[in-house]
Amino acid sequence: MRMLPIKRFLAKATRHRKRYGRPLVTLAYAQSLDGSIAARRGYPLTLSGRESLRLWHTLRAAHDAILVGIGTILADNPRLNVRLIRGKNPQPVILDSNLRFPIGSKTLNNNKLPWIFTTESADRERQRLLKTRGVTVIRVKTTSDCQVDLHELLHQLAHRRVNSLLVEGGARIITSFLNERLVDQFVITITPFIVGGLHGVEKLLCSHMIKKPAINYFPKIKNYQHHRLGQDLVVWGSVTWEDS
Repeated sequence: MRMLPIKRFLAKATRHRKRYGRPLVTLAYAQSLDGSIAARRGYPLTLSGRESLRLWHTLRAAHDAILVGIGTILADNPRLNVRLIRGKNPQPVILDSNLRFPIGSKTLNNNKLPWIFTTESADRERQRLLKTRGVTVIRVKTTSDCQVDLHELLHQLAHRRVNSLLVEGGARIITSFLNERLVDQFVITITPFIVGGLHGVEKLLCSHMIKKPAINYFPKIKNYQHHRLGQDLVVWGSVTWEDS
């Protein structure tokens, strides 16, 4: 698969952080032919084949940090590290507005312990407990619906010299990053199944679209390519919005 060479990719990411004040964001997930990433919310489903999973770990090794929501942690209990290839582990970043992060999380077994982004209203005692386990809890401002503000989160990551961020989901996280126009490139694995379950992109309703939706307000894929990996089809490219 013709992905960017690692050194060139990291150079591009560094320039991006310095120019925009936030990391380069890659959105990556696996879906069925009908767009499902799980059978239903809270019930994980392995879709990718072996070759695609190796690609996934190559992507992890190429990024400084990897981000998921607390729903993915509770449902899948992922390690968020690199295992199927030789490479460095990314920094785990978790969005957890109410500090529901479980003490039994497998991410606590990594050489890089997770950074949890939460809100000012999250429980202080819970934060102290997590701190004893080596977890870094970072409080940021919230949006109108009491969720972590993604723009401030990315600013905080840039301040910590994170040049590149891999966003793996779940569905609410994927949709939120797209709604906020914070995705720079994507890698999607399409697998030959029809699931009829939870879609990776739930609903795109940016403020621009509410009164009069127009095609130019939706994310557009440019310079996209595709490649067959085993039984899976991998599609990747850059994301732009024509009206921006």
